[in-house]
Amino acid sequence: MPKKRIVVLYGGRADEHPISCISASGVLNAIDTDRFDVVTVGITRSGQWIVDGDDPRAWSLGGDGLPSVEITEQARPVLLDVARGADGFMIGDHDDLTDANVSDETVATSSGCGEVTSLGHVDAVFPVLHGPYGEDGTVQGLLEMMDVPYVGCGVFASAACMDKHFTKVLLQASGIPVAPWITVDTRTIPEDEEGRRSRGDEILLKLQNADLRYPLFVKPSRAGSSFGVTKIEHDGDRDELLAALLEASSHDWKVLVEEGIQAREIECAVLRASERDQVATSLPGEVVLDSREQNDESFYDFDSKYMDAEASHVEVPAHIPESTLQRVREIAATAFAAVDGQGLSRVDTFVSEDGEVMVNEINTMPGFTPISMYAKAWEASGVSYTELITRLIEGVLR
Repeated sequence: MPKKRIVVLYGGRADEHPISCISASGVLNAIDTDRFDVVTVGITRSGQWIVDGDDPRAWSLGGDGLPSVEITEQARPVLLDVARGADGFMIGDHDDLTDANVSDETVATSSGCGEVTSLGHVDAVFPVLHGPYGEDGTVQGLLEMMDVPYVGCGVFASAACMDKHFTKVLLQASGIPVAPWITVDTRTIPEDEEGRRSRGDEILLKLQNADLRYPLFVKPSRAGSSFGVTKIEHDGDRDELLAALLEASSHDWKVLVEEGIQAREIECAVLRASERDQVATSLPGEVVLDSREQNDESFYDFDSKYMDAEASHVEVPAHIPESTLQRVREIAATAFAAVDGQGLSRVDTFVSEDGEVMVNEINTMPGFTPISMYAKAWEASGVSYTELITRLIEGVLR
């Protein structure tokens, strides 16, 4: 039987670009090449799709700097002919990526292309993309238009879960508890000092009326990997609040101000490789911040997640009562269904001391390295990393 050709798509325009590169490295090093003919397609930060760039299999977070999809001397553009569907992945000439008059600066060219060759029939795409322009329904919509099967959630679930505000709205409507919050349109914050102070006072009043208790977390509604997240602790401190809102607004104009929940953060991996499958949940796990031994006020920021190997470790299953573990799994499955999830997601929950469970967020393409929570949770539940990848791909090939 001929192998199925699978495009692994990685990189992208989002802040999570380097994390996507690392996730792709993990997938590519573990994927069953006896079953699948794998084609790697990288997306640069400017949005160009390329083949024959640097080999992502060699990337890790242990070296100098963060990995990135770059135009190399061998790189060639991937051109999409939507009308041809799964046969519409084409490869252009390297010269179509660069312009000698602009030194090594990459430019997008849509005319004057040289020889174009076919990438061949693509049986499925594994979009290992995190954040906007990849995990938010945009790429999913493109692949739907091309009638190409792909791993992961569909357009609606991807878009809804990328936006933390609408995730909360959907979950609340389904009777699933979420942390109290308000949403702020930071485009309404004036640039002049007096107007900014006045707007800050209005937002403080809104927080008071919503009865949100400090500490609060200010976060972009449509970003991931803890980019732009600030913890604020001083009730009524307008300057602290405004600074946090402006920091978050550098990633998204829509910003959540959320009550900090005194609870443990327990994460559950969810899997439904095919729409005919039942929703399956892993043993829930916990990311334990070792740095809290020195600083009780620390939280799981970008450095803790990716840059500091000594900042945290993963425990699966989480050390909570068995009844609470099962409750987390039930809530995770219900939340996944509430957003019309498909393929995979990681449902992050808060578990209080009395066992109450509320959903924090749903990641429709969670970090996918061998040591990421999603893979570790399934490994602890009896599904190896390679088998997990195989199930996801074969699920969309049925």
